[in-house]
Amino acid sequence: MAGHSKWANIQHRKGRQDAARSKLFSKLAKEITVAAKMGDPDPDKNPRLRLAVKEAKSQSVPKDVIERAIKKSQGGDAENYDEIRYEGYGPNGVAVIVEAMTDNRNRTASVVRSTFSKNGGNLGETGSVGFMFERKGEVTYPASVGDADTVMMAAIEAGAEDVESSDEGHIIYCADTDLNEVSNALEGDLGESESTKLIWKPTTTTEMDLEGMQKLMKLVDALEDDDDVQRVTTNFEASDEVMEQL
Repeated sequence: MAGHSKWANIQHRKGRQDAARSKLFSKLAKEITVAAKMGDPDPDKNPRLRLAVKEAKSQSVPKDVIERAIKKSQGGDAENYDEIRYEGYGPNGVAVIVEAMTDNRNRTASVVRSTFSKNGGNLGETGSVGFMFERKGEVTYPASVGDADTVMMAAIEAGAEDVESSDEGHIIYCADTDLNEVSNALEGDLGESESTKLIWKPTTTTEMDLEGMQKLMKLVDALEDDDDVQRVTTNFEASDEVMEQL
C-alpha cells in the first residue's frame, strides 16, 4: 500500500488529536466557504460544495460550523482566497505537493519555501513533481461495510476505476470529474462513507527508510501547521517494519 493511504494511520497513532482536530475543522470550513462563494450556496446545486460538506461531516465537523461557513461566503466581508499548488522535494528526494488557500500569495510562498528549506527539502517549480501523480477521486469505507468482493461490485456499479481493500478498510478510486456521481451511487449501496475527496494519487513512489520517514513527517507536520495549507501529499513508500517503528 502506497504512502497516501498510510499517512492517516501515522497521524492517528501520533495522537495529536485536539490541536490537529481544531486545525482540520478550520481548513474544512475554509474549503466550504470558498466552494460556496465560487458557486451556489445550496450544496444540491453545487457539486464542489456538496463534496466539501460531505467531507466535513465525515470528519465530525459540527452542523453549526458548516452552516456558518456557508453563510460567511454570502457576506460582503468574506475573504477572497486564491488556490495555489506548490511542488517540491523532501528528504531522500520524495515528491511533495502542497495545496493552499491564501489571501496573501507572497506570505504563503515565503512560509512554504522556508519550511521546505528548514526540513531537508526544496521547493520546485510548478510541474516539477506533478507528473508523478494523477488527480483522482477517493472514497473510503471501513472494513465493516463488507468484504472485498462486495465493495468491488458496488464500486464497479458506481463507475469507479479501482479498489484497494485491506483489514483497515476499503479505498475506492474514480476519475476526478466523476467523484460526485460515484460517491452518491456508493452511498446508495454502502451507506455513508468515512471520507470523500479529491486527491493526488502517486503513479511512482520513493522508498523511504526509518530516518527518511522521520524527516519527512517533520516536514509534513511543519507544512500542515500553516493555516494557509489545506493538505500535503507525498509519494513515499515504506515497509511495514519501518511504519511500525514510527
